[in-house]
Amino acid sequence: MNALPELTRRWYAQGRWSQYLLLLACLAGMGGLLFTARALVALAPVAAVVAALLNPRLRADLPHWYRSRGAWRLLLLYLLLPLSWWYTQDWAEWRHELYRQLPLIGVPLAFTLAVPLTARQRLAVGAGFVLGNAGLGLATLARYLLDPQRAHELINVGQNVGSVTGNFHIHFGLMLALASFFGFSLAREARLARSLRYGLLLAAGLAALSLHVLAYRTGLLAFYLGLAATALLLLRRRPGWALGLLLGAGLLAGAAYFALEPMRQRVRSTLYDLEQFELRRDINDFSLSKRLAAWQTAGVLVQRQPWLGVAPADVRQAMLDQYAWRDFGLRPENRVMIHNQYLHYLVGAGVLGLGIWLAVLSGPFLQPGPRRNPYVRHFLLIFGAAALADSLLQLQIGFNLFVFLYGFLVVAAERRGAAAVTQ
Repeated sequence: MNALPELTRRWYAQGRWSQYLLLLACLAGMGGLLFTARALVALAPVAAVVAALLNPRLRADLPHWYRSRGAWRLLLLYLLLPLSWWYTQDWAEWRHELYRQLPLIGVPLAFTLAVPLTARQRLAVGAGFVLGNAGLGLATLARYLLDPQRAHELINVGQNVGSVTGNFHIHFGLMLALASFFGFSLAREARLARSLRYGLLLAAGLAALSLHVLAYRTGLLAFYLGLAATALLLLRRRPGWALGLLLGAGLLAGAAYFALEPMRQRVRSTLYDLEQFELRRDINDFSLSKRLAAWQTAGVLVQRQPWLGVAPADVRQAMLDQYAWRDFGLRPENRVMIHNQYLHYLVGAGVLGLGIWLAVLSGPFLQPGPRRNPYVRHFLLIFGAAALADSLLQLQIGFNLFVFLYGFLVVAAERRGAAAVTQ
């Protein structure tokens, strides 16, 4: 009768409950992102915080949180919202965002205070992300092949086929780009079974193939800018590798353009889209033109309040008010929001907010440990590139993708680096 309580106490003392619950939270969060399961996405950060509280050495490990630069950067990003109470106008949105963005505090807290995952557990989470996205990419490709004409019609108006699980094409394209980079790096890990190594390489290739065939514009932008940025980082240490990577990226882009009809359609539709805005024609049915109109609208708001912005919770209402003065001929339902995370922070929190967001993305490159970690580099470069084309943190799936990967990769890498120094 006493066996179960004794086992429970022993696992607690050994830190297993904390570690296993953190692993479960990672797997649940990843599953929620892949399959758009909102309950899993919402509960994963809560489970991760509970994992931190179950650490038997919690008090002794508290300095890990105090000293984590990644955790402090996300905390500052969160504080932009509560510190705007004195000039915000949309109190309902302010209260909603105050709770919605709590994972900016909770997730880094979990990865600094819970018992760390083992290398094998981290590999399982990473491999699950790569293989899961590759599988969804293949399934979405199959749906595309069943009705390519419908997909081409969507491309012509700047839209895309979403994933088979309902993921929005912008976020799904970003996840495919991340999976292709992560899969290649994971396949190079030491002591990896040959079958898994080849499986990860195949999955990385399939994710990249799906991204190109489905012609996800934001995902392709992130993919190629990620390759270019990686080449620039390699230029000083390994110039031959850097030039080879740039050449390979150019050849891949050219081959995809000439071999894939969706890619050619995407390029043609993008140029036609831009032409409509340039010639001041009706842009109600053109995705990129509506974004350009939104950027110009946002630019007016920045000129009016450059330092602290209109308040993070007031961005939507401020945009709608400005559209009322100049609507670019857009119907109310087509007056889109900013679609650029950098500009979004500049509008909402001014130069201060943009500075903190840039510190979140660039800060890890100033630390030797995270800078040498290929997964950290890939994540920050690709997410930073995708943020040029969309306000990724404003929708819940993009927000949770960012916070989960920042905690799993950046914050956890900082902690491992600090532990290695003290040993």
